[in-house]
Amino acid sequence: MRWILDTNANIALDTTLLAQIPPRATGMADRAKRRRVGVKNAINGDGPASVVSAAPTVSTTNPGGISPPFEPAKALDRLNWAGWCEIESEPALFSVMLREFGVKDVKVQEVFTMDKEILDGLNKPVHGLIFLFRWREDDPDKQEPSCPEEVWFANQTIGNACATIALLNIVNNIPSVDLGENLEGFKQFTRDLTPALRGYSIGNFEFARQIHNSFARKMDMFNVDMALRNDAAAAKGKRGSQAGENSGEAGFHFIALVPIGDHVWKLDGLERQPQRLGKIGKNDWLNLATPVIQDMMMEYANDEEQFVLLAVVQDPLKTLRPQLAGNVAALNKANERLDEIKPDWRESTTQNGADEIGEGAIHGPDTGYGISVEMIQNSTFNSATAATLSSDKAEELIAFRGELIQQQLTIRSEIRSEEQTQAEEAEKAASRRHDYGAAIQTWLKVLFCKGQLKPLLEELDLDEQLHR
Repeated sequence: MRWILDTNANIALDTTLLAQIPPRATGMADRAKRRRVGVKNAINGDGPASVVSAAPTVSTTNPGGISPPFEPAKALDRLNWAGWCEIESEPALFSVMLREFGVKDVKVQEVFTMDKEILDGLNKPVHGLIFLFRWREDDPDKQEPSCPEEVWFANQTIGNACATIALLNIVNNIPSVDLGENLEGFKQFTRDLTPALRGYSIGNFEFARQIHNSFARKMDMFNVDMALRNDAAAAKGKRGSQAGENSGEAGFHFIALVPIGDHVWKLDGLERQPQRLGKIGKNDWLNLATPVIQDMMMEYANDEEQFVLLAVVQDPLKTLRPQLAGNVAALNKANERLDEIKPDWRESTTQNGADEIGEGAIHGPDTGYGISVEMIQNSTFNSATAATLSSDKAEELIAFRGELIQQQLTIRSEIRSEEQTQAEEAEKAASRRHDYGAAIQTWLKVLFCKGQLKPLLEELDLDEQLHR
């Protein structure tokens, strides 16, 4: 099951409708303190950081200076809003974010079990894992004394940003990946900074914040702003040792597990420094990461907790398109060779009036499949293919051509499948970005006018009491 982290989202209603809702329904969840990086509540789904000099002025009808809560979020609202919204653990959203960050040839897949067969079936290489769990502080002695130079690691110093931070902690450690102009510039700018300063830099990285907040709906903004105000008000009422106590249940949090150099690292933005999990050696790094994740799951064996595991992998299109270009080059080479040794070969391969040269096959560049003239010209053949393409036996070449045509059909089908997946991911992201608040507001008003809202809420409250 995939967790939706916005577990306390409330509907923005006018004063009359709010009077119909029991106090329990509008209460905010308790916030838990995170000691390791000196920032409270920096957990996705657990409220914003409370390191503030004073409580901001937030109106309950117009929080954060944005348009009224009963109106859908506008682009200007997201641009002017200073917070970070909560993002659920949907791989499609993560993949779209990476593409919009400018990262090339990387996507996110969900891992449903830790079985070897499932892990072996992931697109390769696997660049990193993102694990969502209910956060618990690990032994600080497991952390490195300081962050090694070869590891790019950022702390989480802002609330609700752990999804973006987990992504950045992975992609900034992938060798030779094309990060795009903005992320590459940010990586170079933060190269010599400490993890904490990198975290603060992310908080001020407007490019990343705007992409992250493109998923913010009006109620996401409203809830985060209200939580910040409540946290600031609560902080004023706490002094001394009381301020250091957790006030409630820990929230869900994303961490990253990444192979860097010869070791596997755990990169948790709420810990001051990265953890070195072990040396990879000749083994697949997932063999080291799997037991670590399983041990973390076992800590909650009696709590019936659920988890989400995502894999950051290479986009199959990175290899499929060059494969198609190589196939086209080989097919053309086979045709040329047959023209040399058996000029009438096309006649002998014609069946029922259909030209065996490959009905529907691609023989040149095709923008629809993303292959160019340069890709075809730069294709190389392995020794076996090169030997076959140099054969003097027409029958052998004709048979090989048939294999190439069948291979091309398979490759083209796989490309279309991946492109369809990307289109579906974009559709999911667009749906998630749509603000349904106004429609829900209208629906609730209709229920109120018909006298059905209060009984429904009372029934819901009674049902929850019975299941406590």
